Formats: sequence, structure tokens, C-alpha cells
Amino acid sequence: MSQQHATQRPQAGDDEIDLRELFAVIWQGKWIIIAFTIICAVASVFYALRLPNIYKSEVLLSPAGDSSSLKVPGQLGGLAALAGVNLGGSSDKTSLALEVIRSREFIGRFVEKHALLVPVMAATGWRRESNSLIINTDMYDPGSEQWIRKVSAPLQAKPSLLESYDRFMKFFSVSQDKSSGMIRLSVEHYSPFLAQEWASLLVKDINEEMRTRELVEAQKSINYLNQQIAQTNIADIQTMLFSLIEEQTKTIMLANVRDEYVFETVDRAIVAEKKSKPSRALICIMAVMLGGFLSMLLVLVRHYIK
Repeated sequence: MSQQHATQRPQAGDDEIDLRELFAVIWQGKWIIIAFTIICAVASVFYALRLPNIYKSEVLLSPAGDSSSLKVPGQLGGLAALAGVNLGGSSDKTSLALEVIRSREFIGRFVEKHALLVPVMAATGWRRESNSLIINTDMYDPGSEQWIRKVSAPLQAKPSLLESYDRFMKFFSVSQDKSSGMIRLSVEHYSPFLAQEWASLLVKDINEEMRTRELVEAQKSINYLNQQIAQTNIADIQTMLFSLIEEQTKTIMLANVRDEYVFETVDRAIVAEKKSKPSRALICIMAVMLGGFLSMLLVLVRHYIK
């Protein structure tokens, strides 16, 4: 026991000496630490001030109710599925719409339809006084309206729809609250007016997309069911088939009269008055902390190397 205590005391003493030495080394290099931290602080201020403001516009949506849900027996349920008749509720339609709005095809057509390629790919900022975008002239020439960026194959001077999709998804997000079922769609951009406009257009276009799909599928289902009615003489089956046609007719009617077919707007998108990011103060604080840590590490490494 006495030998163990004897060996432990010098070890504790060595730890104490090492700790004191550590603080002594840091104190000796305090001017290096201070100078490096000040340089990082100044650089972070210049960097943060050069970052453009980004504004967010959000819209709150609710899944539209589905009143065309029909219950049929098991045998005719298979026939209804074969005919493309939707027997489910609005949850499947909502899930499908959320996947469609995130898809490359939908976003690509959205960018192309509304001529958003320049503000999505070439914009680098926004002028509040003139409500105009700052365009990267190394990529796009506003005078000749030509793409002039220099890229290597297989990329071309004009960005592809796949490139625009990747870029647009950095501005766009949509999520659903599992408990309430509410959908929150948001768009970020340098221009608060464009962010609000795009959020509204996305809601309008996804409703139109899903309405068109439902109309096409309902008409195909009606054509198929009419063929089945002509091929059977069983009264009960004919009655059920007429019920299925009635449901599809109701779907067509709702699609034609309801503008918000899949998503109903609860809180519309508005033009943001305050930026959502960047957080310049946080950037500066993190840079100062990182500069202080790196400078202390540099001082310690230099000391122990010597």
C-alpha cells in the first residue's frame, strides 16, 4: 500500500506540473493567440457582410377532404382496382402529391413553365431599391439573354433541367406534420417577392397536376366500366358497376369545380419583411471561437516541437 501511495503522489505531481506548464505555454503565446483571433474576427465580419440576405416565404396547407370513397365487396374490389377506381381516402392522394411535388419531372417542368432558369441558376443577390436581381454575368449575359458560363462536357452553357432541379431544391422544402397532417411548404430566395410568388405557384401547380391526373384516370375507368357493363347480364354486377361509374363521375365533377383539389390553403404565402438567413452574428462568434482554439493549438504544437 505504501509503495502504491508513493507511486501515485509523483504521478499526481507530474499531472499538476503538466497542467501548469500548459497554462504557462498558453500565457507565453498570448499575443499570437490574440492576434490570430482578431484576424479571424475581422475576416469573419468581412465575409458575413458579403453574404446576401435570403428571405423565406411559407404557406400552410391542409389535405383536401375526399368525399368519393366507396366501399365494395371483395370480388368487385378487385374489378374496381383493375379499372383504376380509387377506393382509398385522401391520405394516399396526399402522400402521392408530396412525392410528385418533390420529383425531378415536376420541378423541371415548373422551372421551364414559369421561365425560372435565370433567377434559379444565375442570381447572386437582390437590390431592394429597384426590386431587381443581381445576376452573375460570368454565367448569363442579360443584354444578349445568352448563357455564357464555361463548363466541361457533358454540361452545356445553358443549365439543364437536372441542374436546375438540384439548385431549386436548395431553395425549396415541403414537409408534413404526422400528428396534425398539416403540410408546410417554404421557398427561400434572395428576392422575398420571388419567394412568395414561387410558393404560391407551387401550390397552384401541384393542385392542377393532381387534378389532371385524376381526370384522366377517372375517364379511363369509366370507359373500362362501360365495357364491362356491356359484357355482363348479371343485374347485381351491373348495379355495382353503375355505382363505380357514379363515383368516377363524382370525381370528375369535384376535379372540375374545386380549384384546391389536393391541398387547401390555410395560411397563404406572404412577402417576408425580414431575412431568414444568414445569421451574421453567429458566423462571427463561431469564427472567433474557432480562431482562438486554433491559435492555442498552434502555440502548444510549436512549444512541444521545440
